[in-house]
Amino acid sequence: MPKLKILIVDDDPDILELIEATLDVEFQVVKAATGKEALEKVKTELPGLLVLDYMLPDLEGTQICATLRKDSLFLHLPILMLTGKGEIEDKVTGLEAGADDYMVKPFSPQELLARIRMLIRRSNTNLDANPLTRLPGNVSIAKELETKLANKEIFAVLYVDIDNFKALNDYYGFKKGDEVIKEAARIIINSIQKKGTITDFIGHIGGDDFVLITAPKVAENIAKNIISEFDRVAPKFFEEKDSSKGYIETRNREGTLQRFGFLTISIGIITNLYKEFTHTAQISSLGAEIKGFAKKFPESKYIFDKRVPEDI
Repeated sequence: MPKLKILIVDDDPDILELIEATLDVEFQVVKAATGKEALEKVKTELPGLLVLDYMLPDLEGTQICATLRKDSLFLHLPILMLTGKGEIEDKVTGLEAGADDYMVKPFSPQELLARIRMLIRRSNTNLDANPLTRLPGNVSIAKELETKLANKEIFAVLYVDIDNFKALNDYYGFKKGDEVIKEAARIIINSIQKKGTITDFIGHIGGDDFVLITAPKVAENIAKNIISEFDRVAPKFFEEKDSSKGYIETRNREGTLQRFGFLTISIGIITNLYKEFTHTAQISSLGAEIKGFAKKFPESKYIFDKRVPEDI
């Protein structure tokens, strides 16, 4: 099992070296010395936890916290704040900015390790989250649907899947695949914010599969926005030599060498506006079926199932 990646941010190289020596047996350590570098590495390295110095040469740790907490993808990223100051005001400011815990330098390496382990346990317990996107996972998705069924709410569910993802992941490696997943999650979140409602739910089933729960009246606009934004950025996932050709060549699931074009995205939309569901399994089964229809098209596509029971 791969080690959890931790980003440590401090402008003191001795502190960075101490923290790295404390953590590198148990975790994969990535380092940054400035606030700007930290924000860049959070997005490129996708850490599972951030150890952040309060005072940096360009940005304060509180500014970094506040910036990350405005991005839904990093809303639940555990952050441990370090400072050389002992004033209670700094601690309160750091926690209010979005830090999850706080330690004053100099610190005991053993206590630092214990605090980090505690934050990881708390994060895993409090949020049934996908480790890559930090979006709610299968348990939370099921609970959300069960609640809506119990309350007899009218809703629509979008099942989102990236086409040709396995080929790209095999060809370029998992790090590139992770970049695609993170970008897809960001597009989905932004689409909900632009076209959805304040009660909408976003879940990450796993891999390249996402679930959105929204109101039927806005479901198609959300799907259109996701497709438009994804198609706009899809070519950048190829390296220049492959982007100019418009395809990559790798083996398919049957082991045959095959050409795969730019990534596309398929969305199946179902709703209880036209039919009644009594169990979440009915929803997921029909959602997978409709998404499967969308995947038969070579381009990005959404299909909204508006059939009434007599039509099925």
